[in-house]
Parts: sequence; structure tokens; C-alpha cells
Amino acid sequence: MKKIVLIFLLLLTFNQCRRPHSYYFQGNALGTTYHIRVQGEGKSISDRDIQDVIRRLNRSLSTYQATSLISRINRGDTLVVDKHFRFVLERARKIYKATGGRYDPTIGILVNAWGFGPGRRIAGIERDSSVVDSLMRYIGLDMVKIDSAGIVRKKYPQIFIDFNSIAKGYVIDRIAAMIASKGYRNYLVELGGEVVARGRNIAENRDWIVGIDYPVPGSNSEILELYLRDRAIATSGNYRKFKIDPQTGRKYVHTINALNGYPAISHLLSASVLAPDCTDADGWATACMASGFEKAKQYIQARPELDAVLIYSDSAGKIRVWESPGVKTLKVED
Repeated sequence: MKKIVLIFLLLLTFNQCRRPHSYYFQGNALGTTYHIRVQGEGKSISDRDIQDVIRRLNRSLSTYQATSLISRINRGDTLVVDKHFRFVLERARKIYKATGGRYDPTIGILVNAWGFGPGRRIAGIERDSSVVDSLMRYIGLDMVKIDSAGIVRKKYPQIFIDFNSIAKGYVIDRIAAMIASKGYRNYLVELGGEVVARGRNIAENRDWIVGIDYPVPGSNSEILELYLRDRAIATSGNYRKFKIDPQTGRKYVHTINALNGYPAISHLLSASVLAPDCTDADGWATACMASGFEKAKQYIQARPELDAVLIYSDSAGKIRVWESPGVKTLKVED
């Protein structure tokens, strides 16, 4: 009898831990918002679980927190890196090499100088090429190494590492991993427009649906929607984040060309990259924007694990959409 009671209690505990749930979370993080849907059977999840993941990664990767690991390394502290910094650095290095340096997280010193980062903006950089030339010597991810003791070594102390082009994707992946560790197979994690979708939307008996915004400042409409299952998507664009030189009226976009130090000039308006995880999707979306339409197509076509939706303006100024074959489009609006 005692054995039967014990088995009953164990089954009861197991069923309580893995009962069906439908969660929806929303909040603020990393200077933007998040929306998370979780469906199916698994252990209980709270908003605190999500915030714990975000806080832990901010302490490692946020250039906007003065006490974070990356901020202290940028100031010149000699520190052993944690697993998060190491992972993101190595993922970034792969994209850096694959793009011939067009994607480069050491662009941070120029991102700051142009006024798009957490550091000091250099007034008049728009009109003084010598400023850009002087900073270019500190650009190059091959000048950043992790030694055998796990300490970051920079060739020049002025090198400023900025993972903002890839860290948000990594944060999303870690939130997704936390949800999976609770036993769930069906969930969608969206943070600042970047998404990881696992399984299906079982409440509506379909794959998850995500939208891509119309690439015009101030527009809240979608140019395209697509199905997503067991993939991630990240979008990078130059149509929202830019600055205007008050003297000349010229617009400067936030994507910096790491090969010449100036804001990228391109008719590519936005790049949405689909990948197995959001770390790669985030990094490759930025790489596409930094490289332009033709090279972005080459990157995607050469990598079967990637797909993309590239939105660009043609020679007549009309907005066009290029999709790789693996994109499952739901709707395209004229």
C-alpha cells in the first residue's frame, strides 16, 4: 500500500510540473520591448525567469551598462571572459571572416564617433575625413584575441568591442533555451522585432506567423508576412535609425561600413535573415546591410542554412522585394 501511495504522489507531482499551459509575457528590455508566447505542457514559467536571463546577459554583453564585462574590457580592464562573451565573439568572428571584414564588432569606436552608440560622439566628423582615418587603425576583429587563460587581449587599448549587432539575437536564444528547459516545444520569443519560433501555434493549429515592416520611416504597416517554424528571424534596416547633419542636411544611417569608416551607402532598405538560431540571424542581417544588396544575395545563396527577405529600391526608386527559395510567404502587399 505504501508503495502504491508513493507512486501516486510521484505521478501527481510530475503531472503538476508538466500540465498544459498557455503563457503570454510582455515587457521592456535592452531599450525595446519583448513579447513571448508559450503553449503546451511544461513546468511553470514566470516573468522573473525571463528577466533573470536578460539581467545575466546584460552583465556580460551590454555596452550600455558601465559595470558589464564588455564595458570593463573596453575601458582596458584585464578580465577573464565568461561563456557568453566567448560564444558571441566566436560567432561574430565567423561572420567577420565570411564577409571579408564588412561585418565587424570592433566598429564600436566609429559607431560612437558618428553618434549611434553609448560613447562620445565626435562633433564635425561628417565634414572631417581625418577623424575617420585616425580611427580606422583601431578597426579589425583580428586584433582581438582570447588567450589560453581566457583573458581578452586587444592590439590597441582604444579598440571598442560592440556586440549590439548580434547580442540581442543571443539574448533571444538564451530565453528560448530557458523555455525549452522547462519542457516546452511550442513557443515564440520576440524582442525588438527579432524572433525565435519553435514548434507551432497549437492554439490556432498553424505555424507561427511573423511580419516584416514596410521600410519607410513612420510606417506601421507590413509589406510581407511569413510562416515560421523551428527557425529564427532578425531584421536590420536603415530607414528608422539615422541622423541629419544640421549644417548640410545630409542623412547618415547607423550601419557603418567597416572597410572605410563611413555610414553605408546602399539601396538595400532592410534585410530580414532566417537562420537556425537568432544569434546568426541577427549577425547576418547586419552583415547584409553593411554589404549591400548584391553581396547580401551572395551570402544567402552560398549558405543553405540561411534564407532572407531583402527589400531594396530599384533604379526608379520603387520598392522591391527579393526572397530566397526557403521563405514561406503568407502575404505580400503592393
